Amino acid sequence: MTGPSDQRSLSFGAEAAAYERGRPSYPPESIDWLLPDGASDRLDVLDLGAGTGKLTTRLVERGLDVVAVDPIPEMLELLSSSLPDTPALLGTAEEIPLPDNSVDAVLVAQAWHWFDPERAIKEVARVLRPGGRLGLVWNNRDERMGWVKDLGRIIGHEVDPFSQTVDLPASFTDAERHLVEWTNYLTPQALIDLVASRSYCITSPEKVRTRTLDRVRELLATHPALANTSGLALPYVTVCIRATLR
Repeated sequence: MTGPSDQRSLSFGAEAAAYERGRPSYPPESIDWLLPDGASDRLDVLDLGAGTGKLTTRLVERGLDVVAVDPIPEMLELLSSSLPDTPALLGTAEEIPLPDNSVDAVLVAQAWHWFDPERAIKEVARVLRPGGRLGLVWNNRDERMGWVKDLGRIIGHEVDPFSQTVDLPASFTDAERHLVEWTNYLTPQALIDLVASRSYCITSPEKVRTRTLDRVRELLATHPALANTSGLALPYVTVCIRATLR
């Protein structure tokens, strides 16, 4: 049975291309912190909920052995088009299509909140080798800046990155949290794509979706910090959480 959360997460397939164009990647510092110490090219990493491969690409660039898993075929199609040599498997966090004890790290970018945490934790523990690393990461817009807060009023405010956390069970130890503040530079059209790829916008009735995108275009045209510019500086706070399998 598919619940509302599952339906919203699967809805991303309808806007996979916009997701790829508009969503930012992840700052190198956050990936350094999430990966096990002394990570080498012999490290086996699962990118769980990989989407179009925003994080997968950064892991492959490091020479790691990466497997991507996602439940949405349209997302994996885009991932495979840019990373043809990376295994991309259709699957969920609750039923990971990998053998027991097969990876050194499981990284989850922008997706943990879509999972059934109790079932996902059991599956993550199953595929991790003893002492393996679970790393969670979210990019959150930094709404301390005026126009970014105005954007939040239109499309919905972000989770407060300074208080965001996740409770992990006793099977994981040494849980830590780390924040990375950085800026993503994008075009006005990429901001429109970012908004269009949000689950709220995708699943809204057509009139609501059109009105939301029109309000974003109006913000771009009228806000003093945005009008008449071809490039935007969108500040982010990336929240990283890591823990080790006992």
